[in-house]
Amino acid sequence: MEPHSLPSSDPSKSQLPQGWALIIDDHPLFCDALELTLKSVADFSEVVTADCLEAALQRLDGQTPPTLILLDLNLPDVSGLDGLMRLKRSAEKSPIVIVSSMTDNSIINGAIVAGASGFVPKHSRRSVFKEAIEHIAHGGIYKPSGFVEGNASEEIGETVSRMSSLTNQQARILELICEGKLNKQIAYDLSIAETTVKAHVTAIMRKLGVQSRTQAVLVAQDAKFARVLPSSH
Repeated sequence: MEPHSLPSSDPSKSQLPQGWALIIDDHPLFCDALELTLKSVADFSEVVTADCLEAALQRLDGQTPPTLILLDLNLPDVSGLDGLMRLKRSAEKSPIVIVSSMTDNSIINGAIVAGASGFVPKHSRRSVFKEAIEHIAHGGIYKPSGFVEGNASEEIGETVSRMSSLTNQQARILELICEGKLNKQIAYDLSIAETTVKAHVTAIMRKLGVQSRTQAVLVAQDAKFARVLPSSH
């Protein structure tokens, strides 16, 4: 690992967390810039990068939870808040900061409802990242300047909140339901009893406040923000 650009005794780092950090972004140059930024504002023992969600989840598997995760909303294998919710289930103890060019109030609000500890626009200066990390280290939730409290869609917030309440197993089963699979097929794929699948489906519909599998799929699609996120950065 390359040495930090600033010594560990630098007072500007004294209030910032240590441990390791994970950056998830599929743009190599921006990923490099984020890595340099983290190394300059905090004494992380290691900064790891991943270009897709699956690679990040594999990196997290069996490891000590990272002190900080930076996540882009649009990745090759996932888009919108679906990635955040999946990541949060795998690293529930790690603060996740969304770094995105999307700064719509509804998206910022949705990200926070879904479990993000902060939201930093991609065009932000290095000092903003330092401020965000320090704010989160003290137990706060960082919101960018210009964010208007209470000016986000209550419906979107409610949808994301319900999706975030699903367990890992329930979320996986919902994904398979969205793929059109029946309970018997889901039971086979997950190596569990069909009665267990039925119980999970019932719990999923209760948590999502729906009466059918079709309605559950629609809620899942809404939570991914497919209608408000562009197909590219």
